[in-house]
Amino acid sequence: MAIAANRTELLQIADAVARDKSIDKQVVLAAMEEAMQRAAKARYGAENEIKVEIDPKTGETHVSRYLHVVEQVENDKTEISLAEAQGRNPSAMIGDIIAETLPPVEFTRIAAQGAKQVIVQNVREAERARQHEEYKDRIGEIIHGIVKRSEFGSVVVDLGRAEGVVRRDEMIPRENFRTGDRIRAYIYDVRKEARGPQIFLSRSHPQFMVRLFAQEVPEIYDGIIEIRAVARDPGSRAKIAVISKDSSIDPVGACVGMRGVRVQAVVQELQGERIDIIPWSNEPATFIVNALAPAEVSKVVLDEDAHRVEVVVPDEQLSLAIGRRGQNVRLASQLTGWQIDILTEAEESERRQKEFATRTNLFMEALDVDETVAQLLASEGFAEIEDVAYVDLNELASVEGFDEETAQELQTRAVEHIEARNKEMDDKRRELGVEDAVLEVEGVTTAMAASLGEHEIKTLEDLAGCATDDLLGYSETSKGADGKTERVRVPGALEGFDLTPDDANAIIMKARVKAGWIEAEELEEAAEEGEDAPADGEDVSEGEA
Repeated sequence: MAIAANRTELLQIADAVARDKSIDKQVVLAAMEEAMQRAAKARYGAENEIKVEIDPKTGETHVSRYLHVVEQVENDKTEISLAEAQGRNPSAMIGDIIAETLPPVEFTRIAAQGAKQVIVQNVREAERARQHEEYKDRIGEIIHGIVKRSEFGSVVVDLGRAEGVVRRDEMIPRENFRTGDRIRAYIYDVRKEARGPQIFLSRSHPQFMVRLFAQEVPEIYDGIIEIRAVARDPGSRAKIAVISKDSSIDPVGACVGMRGVRVQAVVQELQGERIDIIPWSNEPATFIVNALAPAEVSKVVLDEDAHRVEVVVPDEQLSLAIGRRGQNVRLASQLTGWQIDILTEAEESERRQKEFATRTNLFMEALDVDETVAQLLASEGFAEIEDVAYVDLNELASVEGFDEETAQELQTRAVEHIEARNKEMDDKRRELGVEDAVLEVEGVTTAMAASLGEHEIKTLEDLAGCATDDLLGYSETSKGADGKTERVRVPGALEGFDLTPDDANAIIMKARVKAGWIEAEELEEAAEEGEDAPADGEDVSEGEA
């Protein structure tokens, strides 16, 4: 039995499918042409070159077989002799293509089923391409949709012309949606996958809250107020840092709104999530103090090299500064980008007393001075013997109770102590078999060389082959004797020398240059371009090990 559709029906079907799938009508017609082409090849032979064209205005179908004009025919399915071709078209030449019209194809039920599959597949691919093109440029937007179904905790959302998915880890905790519920979410990624474009939505993403504020606060939408940083514990608490480009507008007040109406609108959408709005500051110390609100801060000590900050708070403010389960300090750390250590005033005082006593004992032993002189040095901020040895003599002489002669004697003793210590370390280094070439690497001291030797790093090649973790140490997870998982610290060869990862990496790279593994110019070019030249194995940091 044959199945056919007249011209009008063909165009009506193409129009209906194009409207239903929101794709171009020409794409549907092209899918129909391909389906008819397959059916024609099945009828006339797969080796034939057959093309089907559907007139988009009239719906008329043209089936043609293409024959190549050749001097000698080897395959009569695809080739035609020059003499025969000129009989059809006197101007035909070798290399031309002659189109031979074939009768319209009538579909059997099996051919119709195959044609349907071809059309459905092509239309589906066109629909996926349209969805990807439409949504790939909408990453960063908030979108509205209707919950279509739930799958293993994730929610599939009908967006009208596409479907999006909110995975379980992108939902706000304890939040439940039922089929038919309206939902607002943030588009954070659109990917092409084998099953079609995937539109990933989130309600826990920090930028979701930013976009909600932009909808509620006209000053943010207009760019007068800018949200510089966001930290969220979804469904529980969040902190945002805001700054105003107009000095006459209070950024915090504008975000809160009259009687808190603006911030409450965002809080309701985020299922009651508490939001702390704080003023952003260029000064790290000020910004960190603001970020720890509502706790009061007594003192801030910054370590810019380690990007770490020590915050001192009154004893009664400790729990408020840390927050429930460390939430307040954790969010403040995320917001500012600084690692924050909280101390009470009593703890800081105790620690300072211990440091003072340690320094006093160090100076007493190394410089052979009495306790009073050692305490004077410690109280003036001298922390190491090198501080005394290499400080300007006038600065040392200006310490209350010291004169120039005393200062000179202290410096002489400090230098002698350092030289004696270095000689001791150098002797130890030689005993351990550490090459002189290791000591010639910029940044490596005699004490470091001795420590490297203790960790079996004795040649220039040994040092050049190290990873940053080999020098600084790392933590790894292992199972103890009781079967419980625990974190174990693996010490590094230079762990006690107060080196940053950048310092350790620089030593390794300079060792590689000295060993001839890389050229010095390559290292300089990388430094000029602001690129890191990581040592082998450095991609796993302590926090990720």
